[in-house]
Amino acid sequence: MTNLIPGPDGRQRCRWCSVAPEFLAYHDTEWGFPVSDDRRLFEKLCLEGFQSGLSWRTILAKRENFRAAFYGFDFTRIAQFDHHDVERLLGDPGIVRHRGKIEAVINNARRAIEFVEREGSLAAFFWRYEPAPLQDVEPQSVSTSAESIALSKALKKQGWKFVGPTTVYAFMQAMGLINDHAMGCVVRDEVEHARLTFERPVAG
Repeated sequence: MTNLIPGPDGRQRCRWCSVAPEFLAYHDTEWGFPVSDDRRLFEKLCLEGFQSGLSWRTILAKRENFRAAFYGFDFTRIAQFDHHDVERLLGDPGIVRHRGKIEAVINNARRAIEFVEREGSLAAFFWRYEPAPLQDVEPQSVSTSAESIALSKALKKQGWKFVGPTTVYAFMQAMGLINDHAMGCVVRDEVEHARLTFERPVAG
């Protein structure tokens, strides 16, 4: 079965974006485009952690609720959360109410501050794990890579939680460290152009 499907404009897109109406805009404007903004990177890694065991549709539908609950994923603010905030979040029906995942976000916010102090930015650290383009791997055919395994191990070593290799690989796909749009997808060339002109962040 092909990984492509015609979009509303008749142009070919990744098949997965037809699964839910909200996926189309996400696919066309966000997924795979390179990101260097620390807050967006932190948000995505947190949301991928919340997705563990669930569908991305569930998380995407609740994304604005997550943003409101976690102050726009400002990790300097989240790092100050205490047990009262955990209880507040556990009582919020607009998000996924999972104690372990909520506590992981707070923990990871504290680790993020440490990373920024050491590396200059989260982006500088994450983009260090950008893989070289692979010519012999079909897009969307794998769920982990050597780089996602290495990044997962590095994050865990520094105390991050809910950052397994599959979660990290999905993060890398979404944040543009990999162009995993299907061959023939109309957005693939747009992402590739964005990646070619993207200024890779370096440690400050």
